[in-house]
Amino acid sequence: MVLAGDIGGTNVRLGSFDPDRRPLRPSNLKVYPSRKFRGLREVIERYLEEFRLTVDAACFAIAGPVVRGRVKTSNLPWEIEAGELAHQLHLPQVKLINDLEGCAHGLMELTPKDFVEINPGAPQPNGNAAIIAAGTGLGEAGLFFEGGELHPFPSEGGHTNFAPENKLQVDLLLYLMQEFGSVSVERVLSGPGLYNLYRFLRDTNRGEEPSWLKQTLQHEDPPSVIAQAGLEGTSELCCQALDLFAAIYGAEAGNLALTVLATRGVYVGGGIAPKIIQKLLEPTFLEAFVGNGRMQGLLESIPVRVIKEDQAPLIGAARVAALGIPAFGRDLRSRI
Repeated sequence: MVLAGDIGGTNVRLGSFDPDRRPLRPSNLKVYPSRKFRGLREVIERYLEEFRLTVDAACFAIAGPVVRGRVKTSNLPWEIEAGELAHQLHLPQVKLINDLEGCAHGLMELTPKDFVEINPGAPQPNGNAAIIAAGTGLGEAGLFFEGGELHPFPSEGGHTNFAPENKLQVDLLLYLMQEFGSVSVERVLSGPGLYNLYRFLRDTNRGEEPSWLKQTLQHEDPPSVIAQAGLEGTSELCCQALDLFAAIYGAEAGNLALTVLATRGVYVGGGIAPKIIQKLLEPTFLEAFVGNGRMQGLLESIPVRVIKEDQAPLIGAARVAALGIPAFGRDLRSRI
């Protein structure tokens, strides 16, 4: 039995996996609010006690850069060290990986029903792939093709600088620079990023904020409120914010596709995409994805799919943990 975790700024998801069962899917799945715990060890101890589990290997996919087995989480005040955690859990080894690297590993265990196609493209079997995921933050990762297989690698591309595509986005950049100074892509392409887009449009008089919406935003989660109102068309201001979000998402996905030459496909993951899938299926996202002038033809040939399976990072972490179990290595072929 292996223990896997998906550690984000909002939630910690833990699950146990039987490495002999393929494709990998979690048992004893439990979600804990991240900020109610002082660190990962406390969450794991609660989980193992609750389910009375003994595990043989563990891997945790964490939002943040993992360097020499240590990570300081991007959206939590936690520092996690793999060797220390292994000692605390009485395991020979604990692996830590970036959450998007985990999601990339999780792709290997998914099947066609786990995706929604935005662009069919013309996938190259020997090409690279990429994954982009907006949620509490923005994550990016790549998968390079070598030796007949895809190999995931992490990235911190979500923290690169936001590059505006038109005058509206230039105005957005100038607006956010007043508040943040340097403006990363994550500032506009994430849950908090959607709220930043809304505030920009509201504060620059590009739409009216009705009283019902103002009150709702004060008492409920702003990104969820904005997304729902934008999808339902109950607020023109929210519709504009969601359209702008989709355009920025498409453009950044296209930039990532070019960066890693992802001719096998770009996969859109994270918590937001499945919830706004109807918006991503509209022309705005794909037009921004392919809108790179000289590289438009190449981008048009790249498949784009949304990941419906929200446990992909958790499944990927389980796959990495299971790779340390010799018997598991009998079938590592990619399913994408």
